[in-house]
Amino acid sequence: MPTQTMIRYQNITRLLFTLLRIFIGWHFLYEGIAKLFSPWSSAGYLMESQWLLSGVFNRIAENPVLLQTVDLLNIIGLILVGIGLFLGLFTRVSAAVGAFLILLFYIANPPFIGYLSETTGEGHYLIVNKQLIEMGVLILFIFLPKEFFWSLERWISRFRRNRVREKEGKHSIAETSMGRRELLKDLLAIPFAGGFAWIALKKKQWESFEERSLVSKPSRVDAVSGSTARAQFATLDQLKQKVPTGKIKGYEISRLICGGNLISGYAHSRDLIYVSHLVQSYFSDEKVLETFKLCEAVGINTMIVRVDNNTLRVLEKYRRRGGEMQWIAQCKATDEDIKSDIDASVANGAIGVYLHGGVCDSYVRRKRVDHLLTCLEHMKKYDHIICGLAGHDIRVIIECEKHGLDPDFYMKTLNSGNYWTAGPRLVTDPEWKPDPMNIVESEYGADVKDNIWSVTPQQTVEFMKKVEKPWISYKVLGAGAIPPKEGFSYAFKSGADFACVGMFDFQIVEDANIISDVLTDLPERTRPWRA
Repeated sequence: MPTQTMIRYQNITRLLFTLLRIFIGWHFLYEGIAKLFSPWSSAGYLMESQWLLSGVFNRIAENPVLLQTVDLLNIIGLILVGIGLFLGLFTRVSAAVGAFLILLFYIANPPFIGYLSETTGEGHYLIVNKQLIEMGVLILFIFLPKEFFWSLERWISRFRRNRVREKEGKHSIAETSMGRRELLKDLLAIPFAGGFAWIALKKKQWESFEERSLVSKPSRVDAVSGSTARAQFATLDQLKQKVPTGKIKGYEISRLICGGNLISGYAHSRDLIYVSHLVQSYFSDEKVLETFKLCEAVGINTMIVRVDNNTLRVLEKYRRRGGEMQWIAQCKATDEDIKSDIDASVANGAIGVYLHGGVCDSYVRRKRVDHLLTCLEHMKKYDHIICGLAGHDIRVIIECEKHGLDPDFYMKTLNSGNYWTAGPRLVTDPEWKPDPMNIVESEYGADVKDNIWSVTPQQTVEFMKKVEKPWISYKVLGAGAIPPKEGFSYAFKSGADFACVGMFDFQIVEDANIISDVLTDLPERTRPWRA
């Protein structure tokens, strides 16, 4: 006969195992419901896969129909496993299915591929992570006897057994009293289920209030158009087609180029001084790598990022994980040192380099075009890369063309200035006649305010008609002030061959769709395609 002490320890053991099962069920159920009611897709996770079955996972991410099917099965699986574990129904089957799902999650993104000598995220330590621990507990549940849990499954078994005993006349009043106590134990999950439902409802009510009251419909801006968030974002299964490409000196380059704000954290946020820090906090290494992978999936095959130790560190990590995007490096130069950034870029795999717009602006204002020529000559010593010059000031392009400089491409800012913070004197009036040697005031001048350095769009468009080199436009959305459809349409209609845009991960698919639509329906350009 079991002693009271043994019974007490058995009850404590059952309680602990039951709570552990409920907690894991809660986790699965929440993950399934959250994915069901949010614009979730597994595409980014699958695109990151580099280990076993990576080819299968990548193909799933690239096939919209297959991706939707897998996402739906994933959600259904999570919810059913969650309910089963939560209530204690079909516990062994639920545990086995849950362990299998986690195994797939683990194989798709194990915590050791490409992580050597890297600092990894919380919960992703070497080999053993949260997924592996949870899978181990579920495997334990498969082999534990049902008696180790208080559960609805146990109550159903006892109910059937009691019905048989009643028919045989062997049921006693004492057994009925004990059965009621055991029933209360087996229903332990019910209060947790009530708590789960109450918390989920409160969360939904708060989110609904926030959507309804804090973000008024008249003021709402599409998330790809500005800083105001919205509830729905385009996912990879909604991609219409891969981003079209053009060529510069033999390199196939996507018409939409990923800008470097995600690594640099510099957001051109006007007087909102907290935004750059917010961007830096959002774009952890893992988020940067996920964003690059999503770019690859939509056909964005080129990034433009600056040269510094942090950038080189992130790019090295990206390459180790199989990243394939091409890199065009934004290089700085001084009177004393024109080589360091260029040499470092080439040594770290850049397919192209160009001199930063602010540097070129300064040299032209100081009438030192010879320095631009010296920088360009050093770039061209590396004959396998493409070489460019950039400018916020149209005089950079004017002077380069006038003096016969021969870069492979130009980068020039361009946007319409059609947003209310553009400043009091944005020069869009074609009748306005500036001093040809003072077309653009200092970017910090009182008249320019913060129009993101596209002060003379009409003059830029007119001059670029004569320029036969490929043109990468940038600042085309005025740091998020101009909706992408308007910004892309204006840039490509005005003669740009490419658009470089900084993007959050949740904007990439929609930006890719917009730019594909814009290029498909593009009216007559003011300038022939030069790339």
